[in-house]
Amino acid sequence: MDLEKQPQQPAAPATPPAARVPSAEFAPADSLRASDADRDRTADILREALAEGRLTADEHAERVDLVYRAKTVGELQPLVRDLPAAGGGPAGARPASGPYAYGPEVPDGPTDNLVAVFSSAVRKGRWRVGARTNAFSLFGSVEIDLTEALFGQRLTVINATSIFGSVEIRVPQNVTLRGTGSGVLGSFEIRAAESDDPEAPVVVVNGYAVLGSVEAKPKKGKFVADLQRRLRKHLGY
Repeated sequence: MDLEKQPQQPAAPATPPAARVPSAEFAPADSLRASDADRDRTADILREALAEGRLTADEHAERVDLVYRAKTVGELQPLVRDLPAAGGGPAGARPASGPYAYGPEVPDGPTDNLVAVFSSAVRKGRWRVGARTNAFSLFGSVEIDLTEALFGQRLTVINATSIFGSVEIRVPQNVTLRGTGSGVLGSFEIRAAESDDPEAPVVVVNGYAVLGSVEAKPKKGKFVADLQRRLRKHLGY
């Protein structure tokens, strides 16, 4: 006897598997989101590399721009892969204060600006120089004397622009002085000097002169070490 055929029920659609969100425990390290501290540590390594002459000023500026655009740790790593970690130690370790650290190192503050338009601007004497200074002269003169300055950081960058004017920069005789720039119908002169002490401050002067002059050179007879003992006493160290 033929059995009565039962109509076939349509198969229920398969339920798609739930998407798995990778936990931080198993996520690749280079895919983790970068923190502000990660970016600052990378910028410290680049700053140290510029001070040691491993990077040019243009290379340093280009990499620092990429550092603060990076969103993941993997984007930061290639920027320092060809460089030693800051202070020659593990990545992220901050170098210990050397004999030229006259005071506690402070975070990068606002940029110092010296502007002279049909006038003059002078900064000299005992003052704490910031990590970055902009000097602009238009039919005027700017004088920056670092021979008695307090260096709160190892690297100091000065951006100098002179148009129908002059910018003069003087540094102690035993610090490292470097710079890059150009003159258009003017003079851009950096008397480069390398200190014998690897922990000495480094001053980098960049910029240009148009029908004007920019000059940076060591001042003979002025040494950072001459001030070290009394500055430490003055600051209570």
